Amino acid sequence: MNRKPIIIATRGSALALAQANAVLAQCRAAFPRLLFELNVIKTTGDKLQSASLANPDASLPKGLFTKELEVALLNGEADLAVHSLKDLPTELPAGLVLGAVGKRADVRDVLIYRDHVTVSAAAAAAAKRPEDWAPGQRVRRGFKPHLKLTALPADSIFATSSTRRRALLLVARPDAKVVELRGNVLTRLLKLAERSDFDAILLAAAGLERLKFIIKANGALTGEGVPAGLLAVRLEPEEMLPAVGQAAVGIEVRAGDDRITSVLDKLNHGNTHLCVRAERAFLRAMGGGCASPVAAYAEIHGHQIRMRVVSFLDGTAKRAEAKRKSQEPEQLGQQLAAEVKGQTKP
Repeated sequence: MNRKPIIIATRGSALALAQANAVLAQCRAAFPRLLFELNVIKTTGDKLQSASLANPDASLPKGLFTKELEVALLNGEADLAVHSLKDLPTELPAGLVLGAVGKRADVRDVLIYRDHVTVSAAAAAAAKRPEDWAPGQRVRRGFKPHLKLTALPADSIFATSSTRRRALLLVARPDAKVVELRGNVLTRLLKLAERSDFDAILLAAAGLERLKFIIKANGALTGEGVPAGLLAVRLEPEEMLPAVGQAAVGIEVRAGDDRITSVLDKLNHGNTHLCVRAERAFLRAMGGGCASPVAAYAEIHGHQIRMRVVSFLDGTAKRAEAKRKSQEPEQLGQQLAAEVKGQTKP
């Protein structure tokens, strides 16, 4: 047995570790005679918690959540790098390739908000402690289960760091206010539960699932560390088109590394890989990056691949949809980018 371990690089957030450990488990199950180890690396994006992603400074480097992992690959300190594919730039450093893509999880976004029952009980208790309230403080609000995005009050405030979600929210709810929110998943949930300056947040369903958080039949969001009194509802792609690569895990490797070819074959899900190739080709042709207000979702139907896209790069919503043979993902992405670019402002 080859005793040299295959090193899997990952970020250290709870979600990144959940993804990396899932890949690690796949590797160990498929290759019990090989050694696999994790290498946890802190990225620039992890260090810049105060930086705005909704209004990114031009000085912020590309690959906020991937660069340090790529350096480890190029330096031989890692053999595989596990990424949330939506964070991986479409242009990779020389010598690196997207070697495999795991089977896509739930691609939808989730609207999360406070339960009106819990908020009412907390408000009643707070009324007995008026000294805890600052003048002009906004009242924390809760809402009923299974609430539609369009059913929230006209003065609702949504929090997200995603430019895509912000743009799509304002299409669905032009009356809404959107503010920025940074932090890992649990941090965002705690802020929602405790603060009164916004009413709802949006997160990826896949991330919640990988952290083993559950949306119960009554709409309650539960899981280890999840604050009590939060409700959640999944938003269909027709309402909130996903980010490029959303819900897929990408495995980045050194080009031509024959030692791990068989490992990549076991990790790769062919149809998901085809879909994200189309989505990433669209984003690349649009000239956008991972933080751009662009959405794309490709699906395999028989021997064809169908993709829906929307771009807000010029400040207006430009949509397109097309399908091609499933073996032409890049051509489909380029075709839709050309169509979107050819549209004039309404």
